[in-house]
Amino acid sequence: MAEDWEQGGFGIYVHWPFCASKCPYCDFNSHVAAEIDESRWVRAYLSEIDRYADEVSGRVVNSVFFGGGTPSLMAPETVSAILERIHERWPQANNVEVTLEANPTSVEAGRFRGYGQAGVNRLSMGIQALNNHDLRALGRLHTVEEGLAAFETARQFFDRVSFDLIYARQDQSLKEWQAELRRALDLAVDHLSLYQLTIEPGTAFGDRYDAGKLRGLPEDDLAGDMYEATQEICDTAGLEAYEVSNHAKTGSESRHNLIYWRYGDYIGIGPGAHGRLTVGGQKFATETALSPNEWLNAADAGNGEALRRALSGAEQAEEYLMMGLRITQGIDLKRFSISSGRVLDAEKLSHLAEIGMVDITPNNLRVTPSGRMVLNAVIKELFAD
Repeated sequence: MAEDWEQGGFGIYVHWPFCASKCPYCDFNSHVAAEIDESRWVRAYLSEIDRYADEVSGRVVNSVFFGGGTPSLMAPETVSAILERIHERWPQANNVEVTLEANPTSVEAGRFRGYGQAGVNRLSMGIQALNNHDLRALGRLHTVEEGLAAFETARQFFDRVSFDLIYARQDQSLKEWQAELRRALDLAVDHLSLYQLTIEPGTAFGDRYDAGKLRGLPEDDLAGDMYEATQEICDTAGLEAYEVSNHAKTGSESRHNLIYWRYGDYIGIGPGAHGRLTVGGQKFATETALSPNEWLNAADAGNGEALRRALSGAEQAEEYLMMGLRITQGIDLKRFSISSGRVLDAEKLSHLAEIGMVDITPNNLRVTPSGRMVLNAVIKELFAD
């Protein structure tokens, strides 16, 4: 009998924690380091791969994702060694997706050939803006011209190239975002990730905001208009939203991210990496130390995990609901009830359907385009007592 995780697939996330500089909006686990002993990092990654493979051997790997940080600062030889070990330890799906996040500086673009030879077949580029003034405000080290040149270089070596943009930036008008998005769609291959700027606690932007020094942020109504314009423009261009912030041509969705959203199993390797892993029929949440040195020492000692916690059926169902409602496909109501031991409140579902927030069939629950604009509120309503 198939285990629950198999409905979402199995992937491997590898976290490279280093960046050339820290962007003021970023709350990811990223660090700036003067010197990096990359050979030691390779040994630690390979040790963790072996440890997990001993525990869950025989699984088919659907995707590998190098995230960060800035993985395009890794030597291609490092990426190659990791992928070779994964290939040695697990069978691969015929259409296995191997993604690497990259920042578009000229130095990193020169590594693209090496990444392709190592086995990377999808590149995700952090372009973030097509406006030099805003790139500087976001703390990015590249110019628009460098970003576009790196993008064209990437297209020479990868059939699948995605890039990220941030909107609702300081002093950005709706008309400016519409023009920038149309320009991006003229460049896009098959996938775009479009994120509204959020001010996260603990970031440089968060500190400025708390001090009243981060000016020009859009009001909620303008940000909402930008979101709606994003959906309309992308739909017209043939890159429909398959998730709240992600747009793709049919068949070009990020397979790795779909593992998260469909609540499959994924191994998280590297500092700050999270995982969900089913062992012996029990699903566990795994976490690693945020500190690069702390994780490296732990991996050297034989186990890079800082925490492994068994998830109850109710917790699994809650996570499945929260992740699954992000995608247009929605969730399987039977799968939810099997995990949680209950069904969702019929009155709440009926109310949400009446006001146009969700669509319901006997087997499926999905959020409508209107509901995705207020997704957190929809989820909160479903879990309210």
